[in-house]
Amino acid sequence: MERSNGLRYVGRLSPWIPALDRRCGMSESDLGTLDAQRLAALFGSRDASPLEATRAALERIERFNDTVNAYVHVDHAGAEAAAMASARRWGQGKPLSAIDGVPVSLKDLTEVAGMPCRSGSLTVSDTPCERDAPPARFLREAGAVILGKTNTSEFGWKAVTDNRVFGATLNPWDTRLTPGGSSGGAAVAAALNMGVLHQGGDSGGSIRIPAAFTGVFGFKPSFGWTPQWPPATEPTLSHLGPLTRTVRDAVSMLNVIGRYDYRDPYALRGQPEDWGQDLDRGLHGLRIAYSPALGYAQVDWQVAHRVAEAARKLESLGAEVVEIHPGFSSPLDTFKKLWFTASLEKWSQLDDTLRAKLDPGLVANAREAEHWSALELFRALQERACLTEGLEHFNQRYHLLMTPTVPISPFEANHQVPPGSGMTDWEEWAPFSYPFNLSQQPAASVPCGFTDDGLPVGFQLAGGRHDDARVLRVCHAFMEAYPARFPSIPDPSQQA
Repeated sequence: MERSNGLRYVGRLSPWIPALDRRCGMSESDLGTLDAQRLAALFGSRDASPLEATRAALERIERFNDTVNAYVHVDHAGAEAAAMASARRWGQGKPLSAIDGVPVSLKDLTEVAGMPCRSGSLTVSDTPCERDAPPARFLREAGAVILGKTNTSEFGWKAVTDNRVFGATLNPWDTRLTPGGSSGGAAVAAALNMGVLHQGGDSGGSIRIPAAFTGVFGFKPSFGWTPQWPPATEPTLSHLGPLTRTVRDAVSMLNVIGRYDYRDPYALRGQPEDWGQDLDRGLHGLRIAYSPALGYAQVDWQVAHRVAEAARKLESLGAEVVEIHPGFSSPLDTFKKLWFTASLEKWSQLDDTLRAKLDPGLVANAREAEHWSALELFRALQERACLTEGLEHFNQRYHLLMTPTVPISPFEANHQVPPGSGMTDWEEWAPFSYPFNLSQQPAASVPCGFTDDGLPVGFQLAGGRHDDARVLRVCHAFMEAYPARFPSIPDPSQQA
């Protein structure tokens, strides 16, 4: 059936969900709130089945998606068929992986066989894809149940989530506001547990920004460790990674999608066999540099206060936390040179009829990039190399660098920048994320509380390249000691 927001449903939700074995005291609705580890334990003990977990996730999508517009394609029939196959494997004691039967989603920039990949663009056909991109293939081979596709900005070009095909995704804490982007659909799905594991992509903050705005965990791995194909428009900036409610869930996803794939020309080997190998080591002996503003950003006082509290909490957990700036100036111009040129490449591939269908902001970026010379782009690459060198040297003295994820709270939906701010581009209000795309280092956003208005705040942790296990270790220690809070329904403050 078709929804007014353009969401495509394939098949329909079964009207009857069988009761669970009451030995575990679970109800159908309870299953929809569990993490991957708990679900796997229930599957193994036969106190719940993948089919029941999948139907619980689909029921939550049915209940919430009309309000928040996180999913743009849901395959009920395919998900139930995959869940039934998983249930048979668990019944035989032969699951394919630790996430066999766990409900997952993929961002609508990722090709999934049998599903459209609109990329949020009127210039892209809705014909179902014939192949799986690496994350979809790895998840399918692991037995995960693919529920559908989550919303994105057009080609992921901006750090909010709206497009001319499916409209805007809305923040579950306050549906007047943006959840950030471009992986806003995945972040909202994680916040409301509309599925358990959610794949996002991050070329300038597109995992970490919506994670901060929705209060979930988001992780951008070291470049090349989570392969993608076909390549992104600017492939050297793009990282694929998870958005989840817990670090362990993120590790469960990384253990599947974080594997070499020859189709990605930038793919690297060397990933840890177990991405969570260090999760329980604690924080003693770690030196964390804490930079409240990187020396150049303006940060809302409530965000600054919550992140400063988080720094003190990390210190109480055993880390050494030192307030210091890493010593680089804003790389905004460097990032824009590369990012806007990627928009120009996309625009240049289209004829005038299709160009007229593009997001005007994307077109404006492309037209600005038309005026740059080859020498200016070459210098941007040199500046990128210097930034990367400086950060890698910095990480020889400090294991991790801590900042706010985003310096502001979520703002009104359907705007690229906060209304009345005088800003023109999203990069101006998101100065903390794109430096670590330029450097290709691992970085995460960790929920650390709320503003007085009840809106989530996140802090960012970044590490040296290929030091992903250490970043995950610190994030896990913090979230275990200070568990995040999630919305039970959209707009929870309005609940009677």
